[in-house]
Amino acid sequence: MADWVPPTLPPGGALYRAIADAIAMDIASGALTPGMRLPPHRKLADALGVDLTTVTRAYADARARGLVEAVVGRGTYVADAVNPQRTKVELDLSMNLPPQPTSANLALRLGRAMAGLTRRPDLSSLLNYQPSGGGDGDRRAGARWLSSRIPDLDSGRVLVTGGAQACLTALLAVLCEWGGNILSDPFTYPGFRMAAQLRGLYVTPVKNDAMGMVPEALASVVRDSGGPVAVYLIPTAQNPTGTTMPLERRHAIVKVAREHNLILIEDDAYGMLADPDLPPLAALAPERVWHIASLSKCLTPGLRVAYLVMPPGADVTAVRLHLRGTAQMAPPLSVAVATAWIEDGTAQEILGAIRQEAEERQAIARRELPLGSLSAHPQGHHGWITLPPFWTDRAFAATARKMGAAVIPGAAFAMAPDPPARFVRVGLGAAPDQQALTVALRRLAALMRNGPVAEEEVV
Repeated sequence: MADWVPPTLPPGGALYRAIADAIAMDIASGALTPGMRLPPHRKLADALGVDLTTVTRAYADARARGLVEAVVGRGTYVADAVNPQRTKVELDLSMNLPPQPTSANLALRLGRAMAGLTRRPDLSSLLNYQPSGGGDGDRRAGARWLSSRIPDLDSGRVLVTGGAQACLTALLAVLCEWGGNILSDPFTYPGFRMAAQLRGLYVTPVKNDAMGMVPEALASVVRDSGGPVAVYLIPTAQNPTGTTMPLERRHAIVKVAREHNLILIEDDAYGMLADPDLPPLAALAPERVWHIASLSKCLTPGLRVAYLVMPPGADVTAVRLHLRGTAQMAPPLSVAVATAWIEDGTAQEILGAIRQEAEERQAIARRELPLGSLSAHPQGHHGWITLPPFWTDRAFAATARKMGAAVIPGAAFAMAPDPPARFVRVGLGAAPDQQALTVALRRLAALMRNGPVAEEEVV
């Protein structure tokens, strides 16, 4: 393999380290195997158009990682006993997490924030029970955080909750009668289905197209089913499909909702990552939209904080009561950190770093996966992969797990029985870095190209 040249170099960082990373990736993917000889320093430098010193440093870095061995007078070889902990990537890409780029400085910032809380004169109150729905200062911070998406938002319409799941569970109890009907996309967030089941609700899926829920289909289902009162939607970077409703479609959905007096529950977990010029439904129809904005996807899920924006005139007491019955209160220390970060600008800095990292990871996914197979938002944390016809979602997910890159079969998101078995969701943020993500995506791409491998015959 003396003619080896990396097909692409991982983006970012020093060039010599990118070459060493490329060696690690090709070892992990099997393109380079133990004992293979790498090109001489000068030959690889000429092939890549870099200076000799860069390749010399790259080989030295790879040798320090245990990836290669240098034999005097013979050259550089892939190590015979490469440490599998260094090169084998075992990634749970089933988790839909925000990436944690070093530029976000999350550990440092969280440490400083927690230390700052210990110096606050009101620390004792933070260690006690808080009002369900949050105190006035925290509600004002929530309104400030959302003001770029919902202009002129009155903090009196904002409640602080212990994460989107607890908020959604409480909200369905407020808005839906036991055993009623609620509408959603055909594939959607599984936590919604769990919350609906707790309320005894029957979920009816509404036809989607490339722009999201189809307004005519929504109107037809409402007429045929006797008038369900609520619709659950993820208009931006829909989970799992990655679809984002354009402005015209949002207006069309609002028009149907007004004509049929529907309540819209907008799960806007990814909205802060997206184009600020695309308004949420809550800005288009504030009188009927209940807007849930979690910090889990745009900052970190560890905070367990989400903001609920209610329509003007909503029964705040009833909502607070159900929030208390679901989760008592949002975690006070987490809320205090979130409020401090919003007020001093830290939250926006972290958001910017995560948005940039998400864009870069989406670019890697578009580059590594087969053309046309990926549906995703350019700043989202996940992708919806359409599989070749020789794969089913469950078979592909099972094989991918054995290959060290776990994904979720599309059936896990289906709101109706017998969904098409043609999709899987991949989480791009769970990988610790872009190199590990690239290796995992190359494994998925190889499975998509090559198809199922026949099991060896056993006699």
